[in-house]
Amino acid sequence: MTLSARSVSLTLGENTVLDAVSLQVNPGSVHVVVGPNGAGKSSLLNLLGGQHSPAQGELVLDGEALHNWPLQALARRLAFLPQQSALNFPFTSEEVVALGRYPHSSGDQRDREIISEALSAVGGEEMKHRLYTSLSGGEQQRVHLARVLAQIWEPSSAGERYLLLDEPTAALDLAHQHLTLQMARGLSRQGVGVLSVLHDLNLAAQYADVISLLDRGRVVTQGPPEEVLTSSVIQGVYKVSVEIMRHPSQDRLLIVSD
Repeated sequence: MTLSARSVSLTLGENTVLDAVSLQVNPGSVHVVVGPNGAGKSSLLNLLGGQHSPAQGELVLDGEALHNWPLQALARRLAFLPQQSALNFPFTSEEVVALGRYPHSSGDQRDREIISEALSAVGGEEMKHRLYTSLSGGEQQRVHLARVLAQIWEPSSAGERYLLLDEPTAALDLAHQHLTLQMARGLSRQGVGVLSVLHDLNLAAQYADVISLLDRGRVVTQGPPEEVLTSSVIQGVYKVSVEIMRHPSQDRLLIVSD
């Protein structure tokens, strides 16, 4: 039971942005996609999130092509937080998060409980009754994160759940970056498969079980952080010299630019 991209290619206009990319997201794992700007990271998540269709290859959930899944059943299992979520209606934060409960039939009382729990998970309790349009960019991002959390908050009888996050820490301060990724890791320990795009290699090293490194639309390497985040690989892709060491107080890699 996995969510997979199998040799997918994507062409936008005259540009090939993904070229025969394969990737597998396993339940209970945090899979992080890294790479320089223009590598195709967001395009890959947009494919898996249903925003585009591949020119070649296939997207598969539990052995079935993604486009063959009934939309409601798919929405109960797969939630996608894109890089930008445009919303200009004067909804409260609570009403925005409630959008994530539309695929479900759990009843108003349970939905309200889940909405509250999801907002709490992103540190957004105080924003519950505030207008979404009055929030800062980082606060809006946290509300949308709560929305996708609410969408897959409970196990689904249809199968394992998956969460796709495209640069979820981009607009957040340091504390909420770690809160977000700790939440993602906590979900994975409950059996959710998490796929996230990150720019910060140290955050990837800290929170990823598996890393895929993309460059110019192709997968350069995939595997555990210790295998992917080597000085030679990073220098080859990012064109910067780095030193790889062990973190002084945590059991993880630390990447320091020379």
